[in-house]
Amino acid sequence: MKNSEPLLPFYEFIATNVTVGIHAVDLSGKTIIYNTKMKEIEGFHFDELADRSVIEMFSFRQHESTLMRVLQTGKKEVNVKQTYWNKNGHEITTINDTFPLYVENKLIGAIEFARDITSLEKLVYQPLRRYGEPLTFDMITAVSDSMRQVIANAKKAAAVKLPVLLIGESGTGKDLVAEGIHHAASTDPEAFVTLVSRRSAQSVLDKLQELLQDDKAYTFFFERIDFLSLDIQEQLLEVLQSLPQSKYMLIGSVGSDPITLIAEKKLSKSLYYFFATMAISIPNLTDRKEDILPFVDDYFNRHQERFASNVTELSPDVQDLFLQYDWPGNLKELELLLDETVSFMTTESTVTSDLLPLHFRFKVQQQDVSNHEPEFFMFQQQNDVMPLDAYLREAESYYVQNVLNLYEGNITKAATALGMSRQNLQYRIRKIKNSL
Repeated sequence: MKNSEPLLPFYEFIATNVTVGIHAVDLSGKTIIYNTKMKEIEGFHFDELADRSVIEMFSFRQHESTLMRVLQTGKKEVNVKQTYWNKNGHEITTINDTFPLYVENKLIGAIEFARDITSLEKLVYQPLRRYGEPLTFDMITAVSDSMRQVIANAKKAAAVKLPVLLIGESGTGKDLVAEGIHHAASTDPEAFVTLVSRRSAQSVLDKLQELLQDDKAYTFFFERIDFLSLDIQEQLLEVLQSLPQSKYMLIGSVGSDPITLIAEKKLSKSLYYFFATMAISIPNLTDRKEDILPFVDDYFNRHQERFASNVTELSPDVQDLFLQYDWPGNLKELELLLDETVSFMTTESTVTSDLLPLHFRFKVQQQDVSNHEPEFFMFQQQNDVMPLDAYLREAESYYVQNVLNLYEGNITKAATALGMSRQNLQYRIRKIKNSL
């Protein structure tokens, strides 16, 4: 570039105002660029970093810092997901692209671009907690005998304040039961803390130790302890055994039979025995289908109160579809389906089959063993033929939605799998929704 000086104000403006966090360091780890968005994400000011090494300043996430790794290896790392607590004690999740900087084939530093996806993570992993009110036992749909027994056992656990192990597949509502236990055992609605083990293993221990410094009777919900390494599980057990049981409510969860998990070396036997003072198995939705329609009614009631919507019921054929479907994603899949369906309804009060998302209708057809081919992609006579553009739109909608489901709604991962940019995928999703 002949003369880049006239462009410097433009570069400075871009770096300051772009909605992606930017952090650049030299070879010694000294910060050269730290923009406004990165300050929002991590909580530091540039003055705090200017004269100190990134290794020293970011010891709170040293074990997983992409900037440090790239400085050491000289190789780029893209689409790296990180979850950690920032300087202000807030849990954040970012997707980072980190690149080495070379001048004349000599490494001079590294630069990181961080996209904050904290809000998206919460939406994906906690779709049942978006109504801004405590989740008590009264809010849990328990018509079936099996769920009534779950609630009865959970109330006993809340009364005696012993450690509890919740057993159930993803989406069955373990988080609902855990929070119900908290509100039955505590008068402080703010004292319920979920520590998500699918994220950084060490961060679970770090956050726990930080909260234990407070003089507060927390309820700790350790979600999916089977995702932690056995070493971290043993460290967690050591901390938990040192706590006064009368002060804290301790709840753990696993995603399948704990005996099998122990045999597969995914669950510490000692940690299992600690939590299994009272073990509560939460059945899959397909094993308690009598809860489906009451749950839908509850959903519509909450949706009407919150959004003043007109939707009040399912048509009889949709009720039959819901009762026939196996719900592999359990309660979470049902609520996300209802979210998607009502978001496209305006004046309608009844959910009919033609208002259901195309991908769900396809999955229901796939489930029918008597019909292996999706009927809506086939035609039997002349008046069934779809225009090619309409056919391709429906095929794209189905494929994109299934990829999103595969990655639990994570736009970044889905875009990578589809071989497109995140912005391109978001554009296509908007386009699909607008065409429905």
